[in-house]
Amino acid sequence: MERHHRILRALAALLLAGSLLLAAAPAAWSQTAPAGTAALDSTAAGPRISLTLGGAARGRLDVALEIVLLMTVLSLAPALLVLLTSFTRIVIVFGFLRQALGTHTMPSNQILVGLALFLTVVVMSPVAQRINDEALQPYLREELTPELALEKASVPLKQFMLSQVREKDVALMLDLTHREAPDAPQDLPLLVVVPSFILGELKMAFQMGFVLFLPFLVIDMVVASVLMSMGMMMLPPVLISLPFKVLLFVLVDGWYLIVQSLVASFHV
Repeated sequence: MERHHRILRALAALLLAGSLLLAAAPAAWSQTAPAGTAALDSTAAGPRISLTLGGAARGRLDVALEIVLLMTVLSLAPALLVLLTSFTRIVIVFGFLRQALGTHTMPSNQILVGLALFLTVVVMSPVAQRINDEALQPYLREELTPELALEKASVPLKQFMLSQVREKDVALMLDLTHREAPDAPQDLPLLVVVPSFILGELKMAFQMGFVLFLPFLVIDMVVASVLMSMGMMMLPPVLISLPFKVLLFVLVDGWYLIVQSLVASFHV
């Protein structure tokens, strides 16, 4: 017991000495430290977080508002990608192609969407370059106000969409929104141009999908007729026609033809 008491008293003495040293350390440091170090220590005494809003350059939004707008645009990026670019037509045609081949999950959705995304970048690169040169870079150089930069950025995008729309779709959107037709197509609002562009893209994609279906449909009909004439009623025609459809697609270099036709179908 006496030994345990001595150990406890020694530990208590060590703790007391350590606490005294810790208490005396700041005072000793303040006496020996230089003036600049003491000032730095006083300013770094504790973690501080400060957020200052304001001080924006003339003609530009505040940095915090720019960040909020950027996050908003990023959250709407999938919808903008589908509605304002060539992505819709490309991905629908790829879907029709997979159904016509009868491969179901080959290629996978990730591959088709990735290829459609890269082709969209190829098609939209001239439009994106114009937006960067005419709107984004002048705005970053503080030569344009946010409103004027947004107006200039919408011009190339609107011209791209107007080159793809049909007059019938534009007239329908003008009638639904109760607007009068302007003197020039460039004066059409985006509220009319965007849905007209989407309708035109859907129609063009379904037309291209129908053309893709025809040769593969002929193969299915020929195989089904041959099987019926041979009395092989229980053998699924799709099981026999699938290798022939894949072989035909490979022999004519189908991916090359489809990608070339898709990119060439856009009037940029």
